[in-house]
Amino acid sequence: MTRPATVAAPLTIILFGLAAVFTLTPWATPAIGLALGAALALTVGNPAPRLTGRIARWLLQTAVVGLGFGMPFGAVLAAGRMGVGYTVAGIATALVLGSLFGYWLHVEQKTSFLITAGTSICGGSAIAAVGPAIGARPEAMSVALGTVFLLNAVALYLFPPVGHLLHLSQHQFAIWAAVAIHDTSSVVGAAASYGPMALEQATVLKLARALWIVPLTIGAAVVARRSGGPTGARVPLPWFIGLFALAAIARSVLPASTAPALDGIAHAARIALVLTLFLIGATLTRSTLGRLGPRPFLQGVLLWAAVGGLSLLVAARWVEP
Repeated sequence: MTRPATVAAPLTIILFGLAAVFTLTPWATPAIGLALGAALALTVGNPAPRLTGRIARWLLQTAVVGLGFGMPFGAVLAAGRMGVGYTVAGIATALVLGSLFGYWLHVEQKTSFLITAGTSICGGSAIAAVGPAIGARPEAMSVALGTVFLLNAVALYLFPPVGHLLHLSQHQFAIWAAVAIHDTSSVVGAAASYGPMALEQATVLKLARALWIVPLTIGAAVVARRSGGPTGARVPLPWFIGLFALAAIARSVLPASTAPALDGIAHAARIALVLTLFLIGATLTRSTLGRLGPRPFLQGVLLWAAVGGLSLLVAARWVEP
């Protein structure tokens, strides 16, 4: 975006630097970090948007791996077994409903599929992976990314208060958040605000959900190729999920004397998550907001509300506290 002429570049850099440092303090929360980044990006502008985006992706993956050092591998497996059914059901429901909503609203086919993929799997990561596989135009990817970004941000602020209002246990909230929130960053951020058990379980379930990027991208590429679309699309492998599992294994097999150090790594990862959300918020631009069309955005809202509402009903009614 174009930076306002009244704001000098050095001042912008200083403001971003001070805000980034603040997110590392005890006073910052995931919600504050995201809001602060977005506020600065929309007012004074982001002095290095591409660099910010790259650092945010790398830092998020590093933070997720760091969280693994605080979770014994047995707990990771237990959480995965408890929630795998909800994850699969949530993905299937989102894919079906997203297709129906897109058809009903007459949303351009590839844009509709990108919004559906982002809602059902892993937000911006799924859109970035599936887009090239189906030959989506940059405009379609921008619309889908903007839609998912806004709804993802709303979820970070909305889910914890709703969970407390309905007296959801940390286990119930973890399943709801992992199924209904788009991006890993906001899932982990919302769960961290809710409690330590919610953070552990939601992280595991969200990472299991993120693995579905691979088969979804492969399937989309095959269908697109048969329809005369692009060939040889690269399928991204979420390597950091494997490192997360290795970190959890290390927590289980290393001597008990290492526990304080491993807990320190996990604590640092939770702090890094706040900085990550600040950097993600800083990638928002006015041009992105301006490209949001009413029909694609309505599709995203309806799909997110349907998935969030159904998963909340299941978590509150049928998941044991």
